[in-house]
Amino acid sequence: MSPRCRVNFNTMIFLVVLQGAAVVLFCNWYYQLSPCNSPPRKGKIHVLLLSSWRSGSSFLGQVFSQHPSVFYLMEPGWHVWTKIEKPGARVLRMAVRDLMRSLYQCDFSVMDSYMPENYNMSTLFMFHHSRALCSPPACSLTRRSDMSNETLCQKKCDSQGLEMVEKACHTYSHVVLKETRFFELESLYPLFQDPNLDLRIVHLVRDPRAVIRSREESAKSFDMDNAIVLEQRNVPAASIQYEVMQEVCRSHVRINERAILKPPPFLEGRYKMIRYEDVARNPLKEINDIYDFVGLEMTSQMEEWIYKVTHGKGKGSKKEAFQITSRNANEVSQAWRTVLQHSKVKRIQELCKGAMSLLGYRTVDSEKEQKRLDIDLLVPREPYEFSWVSAKSQRTGSS
Repeated sequence: MSPRCRVNFNTMIFLVVLQGAAVVLFCNWYYQLSPCNSPPRKGKIHVLLLSSWRSGSSFLGQVFSQHPSVFYLMEPGWHVWTKIEKPGARVLRMAVRDLMRSLYQCDFSVMDSYMPENYNMSTLFMFHHSRALCSPPACSLTRRSDMSNETLCQKKCDSQGLEMVEKACHTYSHVVLKETRFFELESLYPLFQDPNLDLRIVHLVRDPRAVIRSREESAKSFDMDNAIVLEQRNVPAASIQYEVMQEVCRSHVRINERAILKPPPFLEGRYKMIRYEDVARNPLKEINDIYDFVGLEMTSQMEEWIYKVTHGKGKGSKKEAFQITSRNANEVSQAWRTVLQHSKVKRIQELCKGAMSLLGYRTVDSEKEQKRLDIDLLVPREPYEFSWVSAKSQRTGSS
C-alpha cells in the first residue's frame, strides 16, 4: 500500500472518530431539549389497564394477555400492598408507580424488595394469567402463537428467579400492566414524561351497582385491600363496602376529570375510557377500538377467542369469580338488576350519583324499574366523549 493511501485511510478513520465524538457532545448538550436516548417511533408501547376491583378488568386483561404481541402482568402492585404492614393507599402509590416504571422497561430487579427469599417465577401474583409467562423463553408449555391454558401453566411453568421473565419481556412490542391500586392520575405523571416510555392508559369503569353485587360474592378476599383504601380507619363492618365503593366512584371521577378537562400536554391522546357494559354488548367493536388506541392488530384467533368467551351460557358460578370462562357477557353485566336488594341499589346510587351521571349510568327509582330488563340504563354515548365542560353546562342550564 502506498504512503498516500495510508494517509487517506488514517484521515478517514480520524474523521469518523471525530464525527462520533461530535454526536456524543451534541447529545449531551441538548439532552434537556431532545433526549438522544428517547425511544424510536417503533419502540415498545406501554399500556396501563387502570380499573377497580370486580369491574371486568380480569377479562380485559386477558384481551391483552392472549395477544401474541403483548407481555402482560396482572396487578404487580399487589406485591407492594402486601409487603408493607398497615399502610394507606396514599403512602403506597409512589412505590407502586416506581415499581411499574422498572417493569415497563423490563427491569425486574425491583421485585427483589417485595419477594420472599429464593423466589420463583410462580411467586409473581397470578403469574399464570400471563400468556407470555406460559410461553418461550419463560416457559416451553405454550407456543407464542397459541392461547394459553391457565391451569396447565400454573402446574407446569416455573423457574428460579425472574431472569427468564425479564428475557421474555424484552421480546415483545407491548408491555401491559393491569392495576386496581391507583385512585388518581397525578402520581403517574412522571411515567408520561419519561422519554423511555410510551405510556397509554385504558381506564375501565363499570356500573357501581354491578360492582358491589360482585364484591359481595367474594367479600372476604377484599379485607386487606379495603383497609388500605380506607387508610386503616375504623369503619363499622356494615359500612365498609359502601365507603370503599364511594372512594372507588370518586376515583373514577378524579381520573376522568384530570384526563378530559384541560389535561396536561403529555396526557393528550394517551387516555381512553371504556365502560364494561359497552364491551359486553359489542365486544369485537369495543376491543378493536382499544387495539387501535394502543397500536395492536386484531387477529382471527383473537376474534374467535373473544366471541367464545363473551357468548357462552349463563353468568358464571361463585367459584369462577376470578376466572375467565365462557359466559354470556350481556347477562353478566345485567345480573345485579335481578339479585341485588333495591335498598342497596338506592344507597349506591346516592353515594355514586356524580360518577354515575358522568360515566353514563341511569338510576332506577323503584324495584319494579330495576327488574325491568327492557329498560336500558346505559346512556348511549361513547364514554370517552364525556367531558366535565358539557356536564357543568348542562347543570347550569337546568338550574
